[in-house]
Amino acid sequence: MKIVVLAGGLSPERNVSLSSGTKIAQALRGLGHTAALVDMYFGLEDYPDLDREELYTAPIPERWQSVDRTEPDLEAVRAARRWAGKGDFGPGVLELCREADIVFLALHGQCGEDGRVQAAFDLLGIPYTGSGYLGSAIAMDKDLTKRLTAHLVDTPDWRFASYGEKDVDSLTSRTAVPCVVKPVDSGSSIGVSIAWEKKELRAALLEGLKHGGRCVLERYVEGREIQVGVLDGKALPAIEIIPRKGFYDYENKYQPGAAEEVCPAALTPEQAAEAAKSAETVYSALGLAVYSRADFILDRTGKLWFLEINTLPGMTPTSLMPQEAAAAGIGYPALCQRIIDSSLRQRRRS
Repeated sequence: MKIVVLAGGLSPERNVSLSSGTKIAQALRGLGHTAALVDMYFGLEDYPDLDREELYTAPIPERWQSVDRTEPDLEAVRAARRWAGKGDFGPGVLELCREADIVFLALHGQCGEDGRVQAAFDLLGIPYTGSGYLGSAIAMDKDLTKRLTAHLVDTPDWRFASYGEKDVDSLTSRTAVPCVVKPVDSGSSIGVSIAWEKKELRAALLEGLKHGGRCVLERYVEGREIQVGVLDGKALPAIEIIPRKGFYDYENKYQPGAAEEVCPAALTPEQAAEAAKSAETVYSALGLAVYSRADFILDRTGKLWFLEINTLPGMTPTSLMPQEAAAAGIGYPALCQRIIDSSLRQRRRS
């Protein structure tokens, strides 16, 4: 098959996305497919001397294989694009995608995981991997996800806040600590912090203004971090994340050795069954398709709390979904092929 692997984009998670895309493209080529890896934002600027057909055999840039310790400076990314056109699709991207048998979405976060790219591709008749535009948009919004699933699974108490600098002191005084401060529509733990005291909460809210001043303030639950992938509607073995320091933030997610990952997680049969059922329940309730990964906390009493769900889980060398698939006997290339096959079936039904 002729496959475009679309990565990068203009998102705080662009470096994670490029790493995912690199590994996916390598796996697809190893399976015998022709695969072109393209940064959605820069498009064919990265390949000025190649025509579109040559992109499918072009060397994959080594600089995209690893993830930096910090999120990218998006203003610098914008300034680096030479093309004068507007919008998130760089030069030649849509033309390339139209010619492909399918587009493998290796995008993460805003500008890729929030349903906008999926909606554009639906209108253009371009087949792509993963959930459709509506499920993607809902799952990207942490507040909306909780509103739609809180009657089905246990989730920590939360409140949504849309605020400006003038509201920070009032919001700080009205919010109990400890709590977790999360941008409402971001992933990879970017902008996430745990506030143990009021001064930390105020600092987190001020920092949150950089992410749009729209956040979820969630009651902090102490416990074990459990994540469960879902493939074709069925849960994969759960994985437990044990950061070597702090919590499972951006650096601990993508720097090799920063966290211990145990898969299958050391759960009782009852806990494993509950985690699987809860992940499948949220997947179904939000109308997701093909694959996802749900995040939970298992507290000290053994109670499982749903936090959020990811519709385009990371596929980097340190990502969790591939580890869970491997525990179920599905190697990385086979996982990529399963995602493609399931997505093509999904697009034919829609």
